[in-house]
Amino acid sequence: MPSGSSSTLLTQRDRVHALLRQRGLARLSELKAEGITATTVSRMEQAGELVRLARGLYQLPDASLDVHQSLAEASRLVPRGVICLSSALAFHGLTDQMPAQVWIAIGRKDWRPRVTYPPLRVARYSDEELGRDVESAQIAGIVVPIFGVAKTLADLFRYRRSVGELIAVEGLRQALRQRKVTPSEIANAAQTGGVWRAMQPYLMALTSDA
Repeated sequence: MPSGSSSTLLTQRDRVHALLRQRGLARLSELKAEGITATTVSRMEQAGELVRLARGLYQLPDASLDVHQSLAEASRLVPRGVICLSSALAFHGLTDQMPAQVWIAIGRKDWRPRVTYPPLRVARYSDEELGRDVESAQIAGIVVPIFGVAKTLADLFRYRRSVGELIAVEGLRQALRQRKVTPSEIANAAQTGGVWRAMQPYLMALTSDA
C-alpha cells in the first residue's frame, strides 16, 4: 500500500510539472481538476518544487520571469477581468512608469476580488465597455485579456482623476510618436468612450506639432 501511494504521488508530481511547463501559472482549482490533490501541492511547495505566488496560485521555481508577470498573475486570479489603464499602457510600451498596482477592469456587478498579491486596483466597466477592443496577449505562457491602445488612451482620459492627467497625455504623445495607433482611431475611441471633449485639445495640439 505505501509503495502504491508513493507511485501515485510521483505521478501527480509529474503531472504538476507538465501542466506548469505548459501553462506557466496554475491555480489550485485547476490542478485539482486534473486529479492533483492539495496534499501533493503542499508537499511540493515544502520541498521547493513549487513556488506559491499568491493564495492558490503556483508556478515552477525555475520558470522564466516576464517583465509583465504580475499581469498574468492578476489575470489568473480574476478570470473575468481585463488589464486596463496604466497597466495596459505599460504593456503597450507607452510609458516607462510601471504601476505599483495592476489595474484591472471588471463588470459593475462583479464581486470585487480579494487578492493580496499582486496588488490590484479595480475599475468598474459596463458589459459593453468590458467587451470592446480587447486583445489577447501571451504573458508567461498565459493568455491575458488586455485593452488595445486606442481604448486604453480613451480610458485614461475617462479615469484621469484616478490615474493622473499627465500620464494620459504622455501616453497619447507616445502612441502618436511610436505610431502604435492612428489619430482617427484614437478620436473614434474617445468619441465612443464619451471623452472626446477632454481629449480633443491634446490630440489636435500633438498632431499639429507632428
